[in-house]
Amino acid sequence: MGGWAGLVSMVTVSTISAACLRPAMALAPAPAPAPSLGWAPSLHSPESSNDQIQTGSLKRILLKKRKTLAYQFSVGGRLSTWPAYASGQAILQNQKPCCSPKGRSKKLASLTIAKPRYLEELESYLRKELQSLDLTKENAQELKLQPYREIFEFFIEDFKTYKPLLSAIKNEYEVTLAHLRERIRSLEPLKAMLVCVSDECTRQIVALQEEEKAEIMTLKKEKLRLLKLIDKMKDEKGSLQTQVNMLRKNMAKEYMHYINEYDARKLLLADLNEMRNQQLEMSLRQVQDVKGEDLFKVTLALKIARQDLTKAQVELNMMKADYGDVVPRRDFESQEKKYSDLFEKMEVLQKDFDDFQKKYDTLLEIHQETVEERDCFYNELQQVQRSSTPRPDWAKCAEVISGGPERWSYLEEGKTSDQLVDVLLEEIGTGVLKEKDSFPGLGKGDKVPVYLRYEGQVKNKKLNKKDVVNILKEIWKEKVSADLQKGKQSSLPEFFLNYLQKRYGDASAFEWAYTIYENIKLYRSNEAMSLFYDILSGKVDEGIYHSQNQLISNLLKELMASDSSNSGTLMTEQFNLALRAACPLKSNNQIQELIDASRYKAQSTEDFIDYRSLFMEDEEGNAEPFIVKIRSQYASEKQEYLRELRNELGHMPEVQVDNLKTAFGAIDPAIDDLTLDAYICLAFQASKEQWDQSGSLPVDTVVERLLAGDTKRIGPLPEEIYTSLSEPGKAEAYNYC
Repeated sequence: MGGWAGLVSMVTVSTISAACLRPAMALAPAPAPAPSLGWAPSLHSPESSNDQIQTGSLKRILLKKRKTLAYQFSVGGRLSTWPAYASGQAILQNQKPCCSPKGRSKKLASLTIAKPRYLEELESYLRKELQSLDLTKENAQELKLQPYREIFEFFIEDFKTYKPLLSAIKNEYEVTLAHLRERIRSLEPLKAMLVCVSDECTRQIVALQEEEKAEIMTLKKEKLRLLKLIDKMKDEKGSLQTQVNMLRKNMAKEYMHYINEYDARKLLLADLNEMRNQQLEMSLRQVQDVKGEDLFKVTLALKIARQDLTKAQVELNMMKADYGDVVPRRDFESQEKKYSDLFEKMEVLQKDFDDFQKKYDTLLEIHQETVEERDCFYNELQQVQRSSTPRPDWAKCAEVISGGPERWSYLEEGKTSDQLVDVLLEEIGTGVLKEKDSFPGLGKGDKVPVYLRYEGQVKNKKLNKKDVVNILKEIWKEKVSADLQKGKQSSLPEFFLNYLQKRYGDASAFEWAYTIYENIKLYRSNEAMSLFYDILSGKVDEGIYHSQNQLISNLLKELMASDSSNSGTLMTEQFNLALRAACPLKSNNQIQELIDASRYKAQSTEDFIDYRSLFMEDEEGNAEPFIVKIRSQYASEKQEYLRELRNELGHMPEVQVDNLKTAFGAIDPAIDDLTLDAYICLAFQASKEQWDQSGSLPVDTVVERLLAGDTKRIGPLPEEIYTSLSEPGKAEAYNYC
């Protein structure tokens, strides 16, 4: 109906102008009226019979009303020449504010002309018809459209000259509406089909999850069984090792016993041989001395000597048989020493091999990830090259920005195209914000923040950046002091409103609240305003503000401690050592970035750095590049930390409390229990007592909540811990930021 109303107003003005200029043409006979399609919705509708009956009845009713109203509203077939700019709310709203005083006076003079009777009766009829409708029915919009159809039909009947064109326009609108109704009817079965398919997919997903749960339980039981088997085998190995040690000791004792026996037998044989030689010598002497001795005695002595020789020979053979394979002790000990040395070397080489194998596997995984990232970046580069637009000429902005080229060169220094767009939006928004005298109140609903719950117009205090930044600093100062007194952290939105009410009174508190809110929402490039807006709107946690301030404060203290002369400057080497002492978790590249950012100041040189000037802020709260780099590294370190957490969780769609604990312990072994509990409470939005009822959450939800809070690495990477412990003197060198 919006198109019909615009067309009617256009035709009205044209017809009235023609009637004023050429009154003779108004009495000319009009061409035959074109047949009206009336209520015909569509020739292809499935309910064409019912629609035709309804169309016929409506046509008859409309024809009667048309004849009656045409007779009542028209006066002798002539229309009034009431001007289009006369009295009436719609016409007054459309007049231009920039018209000349002379033209405005002419129009004000014409406002006293009365509205035509035909127009008043049409408006009266439209109001009555609309009031008589029951708008609670489902087809309330179609019922509401009917009076406008009738008015348009009356209008067409009275304008004979434009009747064919207006009838064609109306019929085309009716055909289009009928076609859209038919399209809606045809899409309803598809909607039901979509609901059925969605339910079926949900059931299949639930079934797959149940199957996976059963398989996981089976694997867990198998894992426990294997762990018990491993423990049992370890116990058996320990007992067998004990037995081996005992057997080695017994074997050593037996070996010593056999060595002693062997030495004793050697001594005994030597004694026997000596005694036999002595006996032979004595017998020979006796034979020589007593030549006439009895031959029988000599024979008997010879026989006894031969028997002794046989016994000695038997014993000698037995000794050779028993100790023929025995190794000398000195050879055994030397071989045992060589074996021990070779075994120790083999263990060291095996350990080195295992370490190299692990490093090789790690490097292989990193290589695969790097290849995937390279392919992804290459695809993105190709896509950007195909779809990117030429870089805009930002120098043109210097001609329209207040302050000229000098201010624009200051604003665009070191900023990307995206950041320059934000700067332009801020400049445009600043002008719009200064022109506003008031803001519309958002009401007192529950969804409206407590500091914006106001009805009516709120006065604009028209503050500049400097005033807003000073107020925000005072708010943070008062809030930190109040939280320390209470012993707990209060809500920033409530404290924000209470502070403004306490300082400016209840009447002006909402004026200041709306003004500050609009300013911090506009100036996104200002770090102080942007962070306050994110915390106030609940996008990030308040701990991020306190953590960044604590990091900057600790760094300043470390630099001041390194400045023994209290001159405010440090040598580059001293500055480097102070940075590494304050933040040992930062890499060499990050430390070098901070050193490069510290040399932006004119007072800093290659050898000396004026560290005190690095912590200064301008009147609008903008920090130096050194502090900006620290905050950007804080954000990038958090994103890298959470990326490692996501990789550790793997492809799990949902995560539980135990899974999150295990993942944190794997990527950050030095994390303490208190910090771990705080991270888990932040991720699941529940206290420690409610963890059992928390269930599982999607991985994306957990990562988003951790990203909004003060999440950071507590200790070094596992590889760095191994390296530091392997080097003496570095195990206690970590003092985490």
